[in-house]
Amino acid sequence: MLKILDRYIIKTFFGPFFFIFSVLFFIFIVNIIWVQLGQFMGKGLSYWQILKLLFYLGVNVISMVLPLTILLASIMSFGEFGERYELAAMKAAGIPLTRVMTPLLGISTALAIMLFFFSNNIIPDFQKKAKNMLFNIAQTKPAINFTPGQFIDQIPGYMVKFDKIYGENGENIEGVFVHKKANAYENQQSVVAEKGKFLPAVNKNFLKLVLYNGYVFEDAFAGKGDNVRVKQPDQAIKFDTLVSHFDISEIINKAIEKEQITDDYRFQTYNQLNETVSKTKKDNKQFFDNVGSEVLNQTNSVVSYMDKGNKHKVAPKTQIKLDTVKGDKKLEILYNSYNRLDNLKSTLDSKKNEYSSNVKYFSKVVIYQQRIIAYSVTCIIFFLIGASLGSIIRKGGMGLPVIIAIVIFIVFYVMNVGVENLSWSGKMNPYLAAWLPNLILLPFGVWMTYKALTDSQLFDAEKYKALFKPITKRFAKSKEHQRYQ
Repeated sequence: MLKILDRYIIKTFFGPFFFIFSVLFFIFIVNIIWVQLGQFMGKGLSYWQILKLLFYLGVNVISMVLPLTILLASIMSFGEFGERYELAAMKAAGIPLTRVMTPLLGISTALAIMLFFFSNNIIPDFQKKAKNMLFNIAQTKPAINFTPGQFIDQIPGYMVKFDKIYGENGENIEGVFVHKKANAYENQQSVVAEKGKFLPAVNKNFLKLVLYNGYVFEDAFAGKGDNVRVKQPDQAIKFDTLVSHFDISEIINKAIEKEQITDDYRFQTYNQLNETVSKTKKDNKQFFDNVGSEVLNQTNSVVSYMDKGNKHKVAPKTQIKLDTVKGDKKLEILYNSYNRLDNLKSTLDSKKNEYSSNVKYFSKVVIYQQRIIAYSVTCIIFFLIGASLGSIIRKGGMGLPVIIAIVIFIVFYVMNVGVENLSWSGKMNPYLAAWLPNLILLPFGVWMTYKALTDSQLFDAEKYKALFKPITKRFAKSKEHQRYQ
């Protein structure tokens, strides 16, 4: 009997789970498109490349989508149980709420473990692919845009130059020079034309160029000796129209996914991040030691200058007595002292900025590492909150549960961003910053579970009306009976 009940509970949970996950994933993808839209426009990307990039970026948001999905799905499923009086029937049959929550708690724990392995082993690889693809789009694609009057060698196997480029999309050119790069066993070829035009090619891996009124210069005897060259000089072929196709697949397809960035901490697993954290700690300690020595030396230089005395005296003075110095000498001392102090201040300011940068980087690495585990724990906490709220409010569907889930997630997200900024500025330990939202929500989840187990009327409006009735009664106007008016 209980196995049948467990299957029913799990089935009821996974119904809204898959729907909500799909909707939230789509929303996050739309947000990514909106943020990254400027990098897609005007780059000549194919639909497949855009979809691939969105997939790489979308995989990275699963760590945020899954906890929210568990929260919302648990609220909806337990809300439906309460709305259809199924929870009451289970309790009447002697099945406590903890027994009802057990199978879904196991499912949530399994999802949390899966999220950990997914965040630790899969997301870093997709982070690398997405970041490199975005970098290569920004770096490689503009190379196809030609600059007038300059030699461009980005097209594989060719060197080109155009004197003038015009038109709405820069498709018209004048003063064309195209040189084919060839080895010792290939014909050397150069093309010169008065004008030309870029046209769409059937295959997007090729660049189509139509040239008008020009010559093709070709050396068909390269590497065959001077005697052969004297007997048969270079060939020049005049043309009215010449259609050329340049293979740019290397630029469009291969370079766009070439891994040029490999040292980002977001590309590492939890264990690899341990090494990065240790190395960063060591580098920061060395930086602090060097800064202390450098600033101390510069400070001593300033103090030594301010404390120097007359050479003929045995005991040096503690400082220069400006009252005994007259004229230009006093101005010189003041000027030099000011310069030394100003240099010391500039050094301190630059070291402060460098110190802030080091602290911020260390905090980013630690928070990213700890959240690999923290977000998995969030899944379990969100289930406790969602299941308890659902059993209390006894409302299913997409109405009140969605509002409550969004409010809880916004609070969680704001806490994440707030403690993250505090950690970056050095005002909070990064380990505490990574776990603080969970530490705050866990007692709330336990408290909500207790309220659900004790059949609390937490969201009963009549209860709050009765609580505030003595206060509202004092401000309410007494109404006489209609008959006496």
